[in-house]
Amino acid sequence: MFLSVVAPCFNEAAGLAEFHRRVSAACGGLASWELILVNDGSTDATWDGMTGLARRDPHVVCVNLARNYGHQIALTAGLRHCQGEYILILDADLQDPPELLDDMLRLMREQDADVVYGQRRARTGETWFKTQTASLFYRLMRRLVDIEIPLDTGDFRLMNRRTAAVLNDMPEQHRFIRGMVSWIGLKQLPILYDRDARHAGETNYPLHKMIRLALDAITGFSVIPLRLASMTGTAIGGIGLLLLIYTIGGWMTGRVVEGWTSLMIVMLILGGAQLLLLGIFGEYLGRLYLESKRRPLFVVDRVVTGQTLPRDP
Repeated sequence: MFLSVVAPCFNEAAGLAEFHRRVSAACGGLASWELILVNDGSTDATWDGMTGLARRDPHVVCVNLARNYGHQIALTAGLRHCQGEYILILDADLQDPPELLDDMLRLMREQDADVVYGQRRARTGETWFKTQTASLFYRLMRRLVDIEIPLDTGDFRLMNRRTAAVLNDMPEQHRFIRGMVSWIGLKQLPILYDRDARHAGETNYPLHKMIRLALDAITGFSVIPLRLASMTGTAIGGIGLLLLIYTIGGWMTGRVVEGWTSLMIVMLILGGAQLLLLGIFGEYLGRLYLESKRRPLFVVDRVVTGQTLPRDP
């Protein structure tokens, strides 16, 4: 198998046919290719649409997960099932154009690269809030982590089998695929493009999912928040020691500090700081607890393919 296109899908029934058409057109000149569609617990007719495509097209492989695990786990499931020498990661909403495949393959061959990732010049159809928060997140990550995570870059990328094999060997539960690929190293090159609006339907990445992904990224690749928590605790402890010395000095000289308001302000500041620090420690501790269980990342319900070769779940 020369190329595998891996696409996680969650409630993408409305745009699935157009996605298949454009991917098929982009891959039409290749000797062999497959399209891995991963159904991540969709609540619409996405699975029926997938299996319908598989009945008509032997290139299509449908992976149905046992429940909704989230985009990054669904993507991992697709990477585990693909067989291609090269793997193109692509979302089914058509915001990232499959037509860039030829340019990505050419760049990979000419520069002997292991990964070619799409870097966004513009983002059409997205709100100002989303574009600005995404931009802020990537720049914050660059300061927090020791690895070089490219700016304005999602999961849209072409990688070779060697890179995919290393990625599949990474066992962590809270996954941030673009950061994990950057961590691998090897030769990775950008290709600039303009991101389109969704072809159909509504975004499957609302604010709470974006925040969860950001937390997974920060806690998975940086211990700086723990260091900041330690520094903050030290600073607050120093302030508390100064206040203690001031209070004892006032008592010894007969100048007793009066005022309920000032006392409550100090208590609220210290209490709030303690809760913040405990929250940071809790995020890391919770992730350690979940990782220690060593549960499988996902459970596959079944695999449907248009090919005659059998596939194991």
